[in-house]
Amino acid sequence: MYARCGSLEDACQVFDKISERDTVSWNTMIAAFAQNGHGDDALKIFKQMQLECVKRDTVTFVSVLPACALSIALHQGREVHGYIIKSGFEWDIFVGNAIIDMYAKCGEINDARHLFDGMPVKDVVSWNAIIAGYVQNGNCDDADKLFRKMQLEKVKLNVVTWSALISGYAQNGHGGKALELFRQMQLATVEPNSVTVGSLLSACALLEALEQGKELHNYIIRRGLDSNVLLGSAVIDIYAKCKQIEVARRVFDGMSEKNVVSWTVMIGGYVQNGLASQALELCSQMQFLGLKPTAVTIASVLPACARLAAFRQGKEFHTYALRNGFESVVFVANSLIDVYAKCGNIDLARQVFNNISEKNVVSWTAMIAGYGMHGFGEDALLVFNQMQQTGMKPDDVIFISVLSACSHSGLVDEGWRYFDCMTRDYFITPRVEHYACMADLLGRAGLLDEAYEFIKKMPLVPSADVWGALLSACRIHGNVEIGERAAEYLFNLEPENAGSYILLSNMYAEAGRWDNVAKVRTWMKEKGLKKKPGCSWIELKNKVHTFFVGDRSHPEMERIYAMLESLSVQMKEAGYVPDTSFALHDVVDEEKEYVLLAQ
Repeated sequence: MYARCGSLEDACQVFDKISERDTVSWNTMIAAFAQNGHGDDALKIFKQMQLECVKRDTVTFVSVLPACALSIALHQGREVHGYIIKSGFEWDIFVGNAIIDMYAKCGEINDARHLFDGMPVKDVVSWNAIIAGYVQNGNCDDADKLFRKMQLEKVKLNVVTWSALISGYAQNGHGGKALELFRQMQLATVEPNSVTVGSLLSACALLEALEQGKELHNYIIRRGLDSNVLLGSAVIDIYAKCKQIEVARRVFDGMSEKNVVSWTVMIGGYVQNGLASQALELCSQMQFLGLKPTAVTIASVLPACARLAAFRQGKEFHTYALRNGFESVVFVANSLIDVYAKCGNIDLARQVFNNISEKNVVSWTAMIAGYGMHGFGEDALLVFNQMQQTGMKPDDVIFISVLSACSHSGLVDEGWRYFDCMTRDYFITPRVEHYACMADLLGRAGLLDEAYEFIKKMPLVPSADVWGALLSACRIHGNVEIGERAAEYLFNLEPENAGSYILLSNMYAEAGRWDNVAKVRTWMKEKGLKKKPGCSWIELKNKVHTFFVGDRSHPEMERIYAMLESLSVQMKEAGYVPDTSFALHDVVDEEKEYVLLAQ
């Protein structure tokens, strides 16, 4: 009774008081520990049972094998398998199914398959165990083959079978296949359970399939599953990934029960939708209510600190991570590198990087990107070379960071070399993002004709990012002719993007072509396009203050402008001369100076 209620301490006390413990008593304790997630303790009980020479039966083995799987204790699992063979229980179907499950969960899928193929009698649980094993080991192809074989052999598929394969497709990034399999499941009139629905929600989030997500949400409500915290969290994730953040928040607020997963998903949703301040505020609320952030929570909220350059708050999360042993978690450390780099403290970023005992490709990418954004291109390339020396294989993403670092440091020759070696040495086919980096590299270096020819010869259709990089470079270097060509492509690709029109207008303004500036502004007015106001922010006493161009809504605005005016006077007295070339307005310099101050 105590064991089934999860009260292991009471169960142990009763067990210890039994003077003559039989096989059933030992089996009960082994199963109790295993079912409550204490695999190591279950194995200790089994070991003690052996030492006391207590007879073991089918239930003993069916109870201890899940403990081996839970603790990924392959060595002990093999020992138990040996006892089973000696005891003659190997072909008991229940024991056989447990052995398959143990090997699969310990990563030995070939051993599991060998045992499965040798079983004289199989039931649906046997098939489910091996299919789930392939799924858990990331092999959806073999899982699918077995699934089709089940159908050919007329083995009745149950909800566990369908759910296992749907889950596998969803977990391995094949959301479309997961949804297609669900449609087949519906045609087979098999009713989904909460595991199925949870996997389908993950698939919808992966595909940003809003309509299917809404259907599943309605299904959850109709079936009374909306009190399930994990399903509720998955629903939040769908709406957040589909840019329906207000709906996500309504689902979050409507949950009768929330756990740390729910809060983490909502925080991550805010970050994904660019609402960094709301993410930080929600994390504070979570902690105020006494919920402790997990490593995943910290990794989810740190990008908000990076986005706002909220150094102090990022450092506080770092301290929390240190206190709770999360700094050694590689995805937390990677996020910390990104925060410190974007907050301008590249030395602290490097310190975190150096402390990572087992770096993955994301760690190296984050450090290279950090050096790149600070203009330390040579340091970025040095880190990349160090990664190569470790034997770790670079991926396509890290080459984007490498090429970007070359671009921000004017390393044209090096950029070409790495762009070429990506294909030659690592057989990575350049994506449009790599071409955008190269266009930016050539453009920043003033090689505008070469950049234009490079884009025209691309084997891929140039994206808006590619032409945008060229247009920005033309504005910097004052090449109106090529800039106009780039702008024409941009207007065709993104006719509603005000930023492209602003770039062209600014380029005309720098060239003193005010008639063209007026023409571009007329186009924008006719299309109803407006430039998003410039935004800046500062962190003060753990609060982020945001300012927009021309916005006087801050309660301390009068004092702020008075201080700016005072600083402006002092700067001029010290010999400062404002650079009004970037205040692109057809007005006198005095007014341009005011515009710069107001921004």
